[in-house]
Amino acid sequence: MGSTSAENSNNGSAGVGRRDLIKRSAALGLISVPTMSFLSACASSGGDDNGDKAKAGKKTAKNPLAVNDTAQMEFVLFDGGFGKEYAEDAVKIYEKNFPKATVKFSATQKIQSTLQPRFNQGTPPDLIDNSGAEQMDMGVLVGKNQLADLTPLLDAPSYDDPNKKVRDTLRPGIVEMGQFDGDPVWIMYYAYTVYGVWYSQKALDSLDEQYPQTWDQMLAVCEKAKKKGMAGWTYAGKYPYYLPFSLYPMIGKVGGREVLDAIDNLEPNAWKNPAVKACFDAYYELYKKGYVLKGTPGLDHIQSQTAWAQGKALFIPNGSWVENESANVIPKDFDLAVSAPTGIDSSDKMPFGTIWASGGEPFIVPAKAKNTAGGMEQLRIMLSEASSKNFTAKVKSLTAYNGGTDGITLTPGLKSGVAALEKAGDNVVNPRIQDWYVQLQKEQIGVAGLGEMMAGRLTPAEAIKKIQGFADAAAKDSSIKHYKHQ
Repeated sequence: MGSTSAENSNNGSAGVGRRDLIKRSAALGLISVPTMSFLSACASSGGDDNGDKAKAGKKTAKNPLAVNDTAQMEFVLFDGGFGKEYAEDAVKIYEKNFPKATVKFSATQKIQSTLQPRFNQGTPPDLIDNSGAEQMDMGVLVGKNQLADLTPLLDAPSYDDPNKKVRDTLRPGIVEMGQFDGDPVWIMYYAYTVYGVWYSQKALDSLDEQYPQTWDQMLAVCEKAKKKGMAGWTYAGKYPYYLPFSLYPMIGKVGGREVLDAIDNLEPNAWKNPAVKACFDAYYELYKKGYVLKGTPGLDHIQSQTAWAQGKALFIPNGSWVENESANVIPKDFDLAVSAPTGIDSSDKMPFGTIWASGGEPFIVPAKAKNTAGGMEQLRIMLSEASSKNFTAKVKSLTAYNGGTDGITLTPGLKSGVAALEKAGDNVVNPRIQDWYVQLQKEQIGVAGLGEMMAGRLTPAEAIKKIQGFADAAAKDSSIKHYKHQ
C-alpha cells in the first residue's frame, strides 16, 4: 500500500495507501469486490485502439522525451493520506515548461470505479496514481498489456542533471519493484514507505521501557502497559491487511528472506513454514492475553490510529504515511517513532532491525493513453530534487528520489524512519505479494485469515490452513498471471 497497497494514502506506497476503504460483507467478512468486475473487464484487453494519440514533439535537451508541447496531459491522482498539493505543485511546473499545453488534473479516492470504464473504452488518462482501496490490480494490468513500459523515462536525463539518468537518481529497489517479468518497468513507486511498528516514545518512556527486541520482552511491555490502563496494540480491524506491515518483516526476520519469497511465489506449503507458525502464534498471544485494545476488530484505519494517538494503545502496525494522515490527532509531545518488528528470540535468522521498506504510491502510464510522453514527463518532473523535497516537507514521507532531505527539518516520524533504515542497512525486506496478488493479500490473507485470527475466531493453525488454501487456489487459477522472484 501500495501502494502498495493496503493503505489509504500510500502515501504508499502501498500501497499499501490509500483509503476510503471498502466495507466487508456481513456474511463472510470479505471486502465487496469491484475488483472482480475489473478483472473480467481487463481480461478483454479493453476497448478499441486509441487512434488519436498525440504526435511526438521535438526532442531537445529540455524535452528529452519529445513531449508534444501543445497536447493535453491528463493526470488522475489518488486523494489519500498524502493529499494532492504536492502533485498540483508538480503540475504547475509542467504547465510552465509547456505553456501551450493544457493539463487536466483531478483527484479521487475511487480510482477503480472512476477509471475502469475508461480502460474498457481505450481512453485512459496519461498518468494515474493507482492507489487506495479501489486500486486497480497491478498484476492484471501488466498481464493484459494495459501499461506502458517506463524504461524511456528511466533512461532519460534526470531533471536536475543531464549527465545522470533518472534511474540513477532513485533509491535501491525502486526500479525492480516496478518490474514483474523481465526488464520492462511498468510502475513508478513515488513514495518510499517505511513499514513497521509505530509508537509514542513518550508513552514508552512513561513505562520506563525500551522498544522490545524479543517476544518475551514484547509481552512484558504489554503487561506493564495493561496495568496502567493502556492496551499493548491496536490495528485497523476492518482492514486487517495492515497487520502484515509488521508481521511480514517479522516472518522474514525469524525465518529468513527465503520464507517471504516462497510466500510471494505461491509455493506449496509456504505458509506452513515454522517461522510463519511462530509469528502467528506470537500475534495470537496478544489477543489471548488481552493486550489488544478492546473493540479493535470493529475499527477502521482512522479510528484505530486515533485511539492510538489518544494513548489508548501503545503500538500500531502501519506505514510512514501515518504521520501525515494522523497529524490532526497526534499530540505535539507524542514523539512519534517507528521500529522494525520485534522478533522471537536470538535464534532468528536475521538481526533485530530487519524492516520492510519499499516504494509506495504506484504511478502508471496506460499503454493506450493519448499522451504517454506527457505522463512520463510529469513523472520526470516529480522525480526532481525540488519536487522530492516539496513532497517530503509537505507530507512527511520520503520519495523514490535518493536524497531530497537536505535542508529540511525532519519531523519526528520521518527522522525515526530514516534512523530505522540506517539501522537496517542491508536487512530490508520487500514482500511482493501485495503488488502481485492484490485480492489474495487484502481480502483473503488479510480479512478472512489474519482478521479472523486476531478477532479470536480462528486459531493460528486454522488461519494458516485457510490462508494456504487461498494461496494454493491462486497458484492453480489460470486466469491469474503468476509472478516469481527472479
